[in-house]
Amino acid sequence: MTAIIVSPLSRIAEMAVRHKSREMVTLIAKEQSFHRPAVISAERHLTLAMNDITFKGTGDLVAPDDAHIQRLIDFAAGWDQSAPLLVHCWMGVSRSPAAAVIAALSLFPDQDEKALAARLRAASPYATPNARIIEIGDRLLGRDGRLVAAIKAIGRGADTDGNVPFVLPLVD
Repeated sequence: MTAIIVSPLSRIAEMAVRHKSREMVTLIAKEQSFHRPAVISAERHLTLAMNDITFKGTGDLVAPDDAHIQRLIDFAAGWDQSAPLLVHCWMGVSRSPAAAVIAALSLFPDQDEKALAARLRAASPYATPNARIIEIGDRLLGRDGRLVAAIKAIGRGADTDGNVPFVLPLVD
Protein backbone atom coordinates (compact mmCIF):
# COMPACT_ATOMS: atom_id res chain seq x y z
CA MET A 1 0.00 0.00 0.00
CA THR A 2 1.37 3.37 -0.95
CA ALA A 3 0.56 6.88 0.22
CA ILE A 4 0.10 10.48 -0.83
CA ILE A 5 2.96 12.90 -0.24
CA VAL A 6 1.78 16.44 0.50
CA SER A 7 4.36 19.13 -0.09
CA PRO A 8 4.87 22.86 -0.45
CA LEU A 9 6.00 23.98 -3.90
CA SER A 10 9.51 24.72 -2.58
CA ARG A 11 10.14 21.05 -1.76
CA ILE A 12 8.53 19.13 -4.66
CA ALA A 13 11.78 18.03 -6.30
CA GLU A 14 13.18 16.77 -3.01
CA MET A 15 9.95 14.95 -2.10
CA ALA A 16 9.57 13.43 -5.58
CA VAL A 17 13.08 11.97 -5.47
CA ARG A 18 12.95 10.91 -1.81
CA HIS A 19 9.62 9.07 -2.20
CA LYS A 20 10.22 7.89 -5.79
CA SER A 21 7.04 9.57 -7.00
CA ARG A 22 6.29 9.49 -10.72
CA GLU A 23 2.91 11.26 -10.65
CA MET A 24 1.95 14.68 -9.29
CA VAL A 25 -1.01 16.97 -8.73
CA THR A 26 -0.35 20.72 -8.64
CA LEU A 27 -2.89 23.12 -7.13
CA ILE A 28 -1.61 26.67 -7.59
CA ALA A 29 -2.74 30.02 -8.96
CA LYS A 30 -2.66 30.24 -12.74
CA GLU A 31 0.08 32.89 -12.79
CA GLN A 32 2.51 30.91 -10.62
CA SER A 33 5.31 29.25 -12.53
CA PHE A 34 7.41 26.29 -11.48
CA HIS A 35 9.43 23.44 -12.95
CA ARG A 36 8.03 19.92 -12.86
CA PRO A 37 10.64 17.59 -11.32
CA ALA A 38 12.23 15.42 -14.00
CA VAL A 39 11.19 12.22 -12.18
CA ILE A 40 7.52 13.15 -12.63
CA SER A 41 5.98 11.95 -15.89
CA ALA A 42 4.56 14.86 -17.89
CA GLU A 43 1.61 12.63 -18.86
CA ARG A 44 0.87 11.94 -15.20
CA HIS A 45 1.05 15.54 -13.96
CA LEU A 46 -2.25 17.28 -13.33
CA THR A 47 -2.26 21.04 -12.82
CA LEU A 48 -5.36 22.59 -11.30
CA ALA A 49 -5.14 26.38 -11.57
CA MET A 50 -6.94 27.81 -8.55
CA ASN A 51 -6.40 30.23 -5.73
CA ASP A 52 -6.57 29.24 -2.09
CA ILE A 53 -9.93 30.85 -1.45
CA THR A 54 -13.20 29.55 -0.04
CA PHE A 55 -15.55 31.88 -1.91
CA LYS A 56 -16.48 32.38 -5.55
CA GLY A 57 -13.57 34.13 -7.25
CA THR A 58 -13.59 37.85 -7.80
CA GLY A 59 -11.33 39.75 -10.15
CA ASP A 60 -8.43 37.53 -11.14
CA LEU A 61 -8.98 35.03 -8.31
CA VAL A 62 -10.08 31.55 -9.35
CA ALA A 63 -12.11 29.63 -6.79
CA PRO A 64 -11.93 25.83 -6.66
CA ASP A 65 -14.95 24.46 -8.55
CA ASP A 66 -16.62 21.18 -9.44
CA ALA A 67 -14.60 20.78 -12.65
CA HIS A 68 -11.30 21.08 -10.74
CA ILE A 69 -12.30 18.49 -8.16
CA GLN A 70 -13.76 16.09 -10.74
CA ARG A 71 -10.46 16.25 -12.64
CA LEU A 72 -8.66 15.44 -9.38
CA ILE A 73 -10.93 12.45 -8.72
CA ASP A 74 -10.49 11.21 -12.29
CA PHE A 75 -6.70 11.64 -12.12
CA ALA A 76 -6.54 9.73 -8.81
CA ALA A 77 -8.54 6.90 -10.40
CA GLY A 78 -5.81 6.56 -13.03
CA TRP A 79 -2.97 6.45 -10.48
CA ASP A 80 -1.50 2.94 -10.41
CA GLN A 81 -0.40 3.29 -6.75
CA SER A 82 2.94 1.61 -7.43
CA ALA A 83 4.68 4.72 -6.05
CA PRO A 84 3.43 7.56 -3.85
CA LEU A 85 1.40 10.32 -5.47
CA LEU A 86 2.89 13.78 -4.88
CA VAL A 87 0.31 16.52 -4.26
CA HIS A 88 1.41 20.09 -3.74
CA CYS A 89 0.25 23.65 -3.53
CA TRP A 90 2.11 26.85 -2.61
CA MET A 91 2.56 26.08 1.11
CA GLY A 92 1.29 22.50 1.45
CA VAL A 93 -1.23 23.53 4.11
CA SER A 94 -4.65 24.12 2.56
CA ARG A 95 -5.30 23.12 -1.06
CA SER A 96 -3.02 20.08 -1.22
CA PRO A 97 -4.14 18.47 2.07
CA ALA A 98 -7.76 18.89 0.90
CA ALA A 99 -6.90 17.29 -2.44
CA ALA A 100 -5.04 14.44 -0.71
CA VAL A 101 -8.04 13.65 1.49
CA ILE A 102 -10.40 13.67 -1.49
CA ALA A 103 -8.07 11.46 -3.55
CA ALA A 104 -7.72 8.96 -0.68
CA LEU A 105 -11.48 8.86 -0.13
CA SER A 106 -12.21 8.52 -3.85
CA LEU A 107 -9.86 5.53 -4.09
CA PHE A 108 -11.03 3.87 -0.87
CA PRO A 109 -14.66 4.96 -0.46
CA ASP A 110 -15.43 2.44 2.30
CA GLN A 111 -13.23 4.24 4.83
CA ASP A 112 -14.68 6.33 7.61
CA GLU A 113 -14.39 10.10 7.15
CA LYS A 114 -13.57 10.67 10.83
CA ALA A 115 -10.74 8.14 10.69
CA LEU A 116 -9.41 9.78 7.52
CA ALA A 117 -9.52 13.24 9.11
CA ALA A 118 -7.78 11.88 12.23
CA ARG A 119 -5.10 10.32 10.00
CA LEU A 120 -4.60 13.68 8.31
CA ARG A 121 -4.21 15.45 11.66
CA ALA A 122 -1.78 12.77 12.88
CA ALA A 123 0.28 13.19 9.69
CA SER A 124 0.26 16.98 9.90
CA PRO A 125 -0.51 19.18 12.88
CA TYR A 126 -0.42 22.11 10.40
CA ALA A 127 -2.91 21.01 7.73
CA THR A 128 -5.97 23.24 7.37
CA PRO A 129 -7.75 21.80 4.32
CA ASN A 130 -9.42 24.34 2.06
CA ALA A 131 -13.10 24.22 3.07
CA ARG A 132 -14.42 24.83 -0.45
CA ILE A 133 -12.41 21.94 -1.89
CA ILE A 134 -13.61 19.69 0.94
CA GLU A 135 -17.25 20.74 0.41
CA ILE A 136 -17.08 20.06 -3.34
CA GLY A 137 -15.34 16.72 -2.80
CA ASP A 138 -17.88 15.73 -0.17
CA ARG A 139 -20.71 16.41 -2.62
CA LEU A 140 -19.07 14.81 -5.68
CA LEU A 141 -18.18 11.68 -3.68
CA GLY A 142 -21.69 11.44 -2.19
CA ARG A 143 -20.52 11.74 1.44
CA ASP A 144 -23.66 13.62 2.59
CA GLY A 145 -21.73 16.15 4.66
CA ARG A 146 -19.72 13.55 6.61
CA LEU A 147 -16.38 14.62 5.14
CA VAL A 148 -17.11 18.30 5.80
CA ALA A 149 -18.04 17.49 9.41
CA ALA A 150 -14.98 15.29 9.95
CA ILE A 151 -12.57 17.94 8.66
CA LYS A 152 -14.30 20.65 10.72
CA ALA A 153 -13.96 18.42 13.79
CA ILE A 154 -10.15 18.33 13.57
CA GLY A 155 -10.08 22.12 13.51
CA ARG A 156 -7.59 24.55 12.09
CA GLY A 157 -4.01 23.39 12.01
CA ALA A 158 -1.18 25.00 13.93
CA ASP A 159 0.64 27.95 12.41
CA THR A 160 3.54 27.04 10.14
CA ASP A 161 6.01 28.57 7.73
CA GLY A 162 4.71 26.20 5.04
CA ASN A 163 7.86 24.12 4.87
CA VAL A 164 6.55 20.89 6.37
CA PRO A 165 5.78 18.13 3.85
CA PHE A 166 4.03 15.02 5.14
CA VAL A 167 2.87 11.56 4.17
CA LEU A 168 -0.83 10.69 4.27
CA PRO A 169 -1.47 6.93 4.29
CA LEU A 170 -4.36 6.02 1.98
CA VAL A 171 -6.06 3.86 4.62
CA ASP A 172 -5.55 2.92 8.27
